[in-house]
Amino acid sequence: MLDIEIYGTVTYPDDGLAHSGIIMVAGSGPTDRDWCSPLLPGNNGSGKLLAEALAMKGYVTLRYDKMASGPHVMENLPKFSGKASMESHCEEVAGAFSALISQDSVKKDEVYALTNSEGAIHATNYQLSSRAPKFNGIIMTGAPGRSVGDVARNQLSSQAKSFPGSDEILKKYDSSVGQFLEGKPMNLEDSLPEVIKLMLRSLESPHNLPFSRELWTYALSEYAGNISKPVLVIIGKKDIQVNWKDDGRLLEKALSGNSDAEFAYPDNANHVLKHEIQPVEKITAEYAGKHYNSPDSILDDESLNTILRWLERHTRN
Repeated sequence: MLDIEIYGTVTYPDDGLAHSGIIMVAGSGPTDRDWCSPLLPGNNGSGKLLAEALAMKGYVTLRYDKMASGPHVMENLPKFSGKASMESHCEEVAGAFSALISQDSVKKDEVYALTNSEGAIHATNYQLSSRAPKFNGIIMTGAPGRSVGDVARNQLSSQAKSFPGSDEILKKYDSSVGQFLEGKPMNLEDSLPEVIKLMLRSLESPHNLPFSRELWTYALSEYAGNISKPVLVIIGKKDIQVNWKDDGRLLEKALSGNSDAEFAYPDNANHVLKHEIQPVEKITAEYAGKHYNSPDSILDDESLNTILRWLERHTRN
């Protein structure tokens, strides 16, 4: 639809055999194929670490730079500005599917999705669309069960406590978001903290529309129940972006009719499946952002082993 080339990396066992394939769908923002972002320090992304770990166990992975990420973003920007949408993200997944099954090292009828955060939304939309072929199963990590807007407001509510007059700040925030959802220009009052004004401005940026308005009201729990293939949901108890109790409960309810749905809540995994030693009450947004991709961050073993066991049960690798 947008005539944009998407670039990615295929990681595979070097044994000359065909293996089950996994498409890795990254989370929100300008997150690249390694699950790194220019908004966060460090280049030790979980996407790359997971791909390497999966290759060692006999799986072929494809991870890709979303159109608003990676080294080609500036040449892509004029093409997607004002045109990015749920549909364009679904097309990215479809393109990745075509690219992966064209590889000789991949079993064409054995392809799964491994997603993070917002990526679960795009893999689900692809799975429920008229497109084919379909995923044999979907792994959702750090997936929001609530609407994206509700998750964002909850995060903001926690951060706003550090500002004087936090209740008034939230009222003004809610008013601005209401204007945004009605398709009206936001009236951003000068008294709002600059960090909140920047976030709100990003929502109504012409580059992000209509996608940001579609995304804000999207609740994965309203759609996940229509997935008939196996699903694994992993939300770490050290995840401060989504909540393993609130979002997990909604997804459990949504997927209650799927006998092949499983849930795991690793004790020490953060939002990007890195191992976190800090108690959750000490993890601030600033701290998390600095440590997601830091050189010393490592994958959470419990999360990785849960993924590997699930794949072993569901694949013919």
